[in-house]
Amino acid sequence: MTLETKLPKVGTTIFTVMSQLAIEHGAVNLGQGFPDFNVPERLIEALDRAMREGKNQYAPMTGIPALRQAISAKTQRCYGYRPDPDAEITVVSGASEAIFDAVAAVVHPGDEVIVLDPCYDCYEPAIDLAGGRAVHVPLDPRTFAPDWNLIRAAVTPKTRLLMINSPHNPSGAMFTVDDIAELTALLRDTGIYLLSDEVYEHIVFDGRVHESVLRYPELRRRAFVVSSFGKTYHCTGWKVGYCIAPAELSTELRKVHQYNTFCTFAPAQWAFAEMIDAEPGHYEQLGAFYEAKRDRFREQLLTTRLKPLPVPGGYFQLVDYSSVSDLDDAAFCRWLTVEKGVAAIPLSPFYESPPTGQRLARLCFAKNEATLDAAIERLQKL
Repeated sequence: MTLETKLPKVGTTIFTVMSQLAIEHGAVNLGQGFPDFNVPERLIEALDRAMREGKNQYAPMTGIPALRQAISAKTQRCYGYRPDPDAEITVVSGASEAIFDAVAAVVHPGDEVIVLDPCYDCYEPAIDLAGGRAVHVPLDPRTFAPDWNLIRAAVTPKTRLLMINSPHNPSGAMFTVDDIAELTALLRDTGIYLLSDEVYEHIVFDGRVHESVLRYPELRRRAFVVSSFGKTYHCTGWKVGYCIAPAELSTELRKVHQYNTFCTFAPAQWAFAEMIDAEPGHYEQLGAFYEAKRDRFREQLLTTRLKPLPVPGGYFQLVDYSSVSDLDDAAFCRWLTVEKGVAAIPLSPFYESPPTGQRLARLCFAKNEATLDAAIERLQKL
């Protein structure tokens, strides 16, 4: 028998590759996007209590009511919209599951899905597995802003879904009010659905406002909006997120979810429900927490030969390494890890067709000061 792969373009993710390389060579890992500091103490205590109280069996498929109600109230507080906790909120096993579920729910064989490059690496495999075709539209190679003329030109009668991400991974770029207006006009009077990946929604800087799709009735009526507790509460390994969508779309997403994971880690759901209600200040102050890390890290990078690009949101810093090396980004990041002891992520895996001559790498600053200091000490020797 000969197995014909359904994902011929997919190998081991770049994040796994670079993290393994970092381990093998004792490098400071600023590649894979996970914090190396602990989660809030209340969350640990609430999780422990939930497990000790016996809340260890299957949760309801859509999520425990207390958590869905807490998410609904939080959404009202943040975005002025209160989704129906029973019909419009689904708790899932991480944002990636929500993305796969949403794509599988609405994309049929032969449909086209517009993605904006550079885009997160799970988008296209989800589209491929649904039998759709990813249509890649490049963002500006320096500012990572969308070109709405290019996006409009990519729309065809086969377009079923548009996927957006703000704050953006890997660049940190954010949609503006003008972008929202362009997006609204583009989708008006079409049957195109929207998937808005908003996992870094609370990590925004310099007084900026996160323009969530949930703020805009015309957009949210056709949208899956994906959020991540892992990014907000420093617990990426717990793999818990949620999706807010209109009842009709949530119904279809849940059909996939129930046969994918069925439900999500139950004790953590109880812990998040308590944390959201008891400490709203955590997510309200998260931007300031990470802004201080960003500013300190950028000041340190200015003592190296790497040039930091602007970072409006998220917890990644792009650096231009063209004054250090002419290697392509994959080769440079491998060299940086093996020879210089700092792991970074190249941008080319986020693209269908990387810009010619682009010399950018992604560093994660969601780290303790000691970790960042150790990395900077090595980067100063480039």
